[in-house]
Amino acid sequence: MKLSHIPLRLATGAFILNAGYSKRNLDKDSAAQMQGMGAKVYPQLAWMEPETFGKLLSYAEMTLGATLLAPFVPSRLAGLGLGLFSGSLLTMYRRIPDMTLEDGIRPSQQGTALAKDVWMFGIALALLLDRNRAKSPAPNRTSTGA
Repeated sequence: MKLSHIPLRLATGAFILNAGYSKRNLDKDSAAQMQGMGAKVYPQLAWMEPETFGKLLSYAEMTLGATLLAPFVPSRLAGLGLGLFSGSLLTMYRRIPDMTLEDGIRPSQQGTALAKDVWMFGIALALLLDRNRAKSPAPNRTSTGA
């Protein structure tokens, strides 16, 4: 892991791990509310029991948070997980009409909680796009005279 990735992974990993940990004992109404919001964009979530959805969401967030915090997990893999997670949140933000103002971009009062997750998407892109720039050996430029 590159030194420059440590603050990115620590901040997001701790944040997401804590969010998942706080959801581990969701009551049925809270789980149903989160599931309902997700099902507006991802209809396949509607068939799940709210308690099951809440537990799976909690486990998924804790797993992603731990992945970001684990130094042995490659940054590109951690970035991919973070990108999928934050991308799904931003998809919800864009597709649920009450989340944005009339222009469809700026967040409404209800949408601010999801719109702020754009920073996680930016971090995911930074982890995915950053390359280790190890110096490669110079090409062999010997020529054989004919």
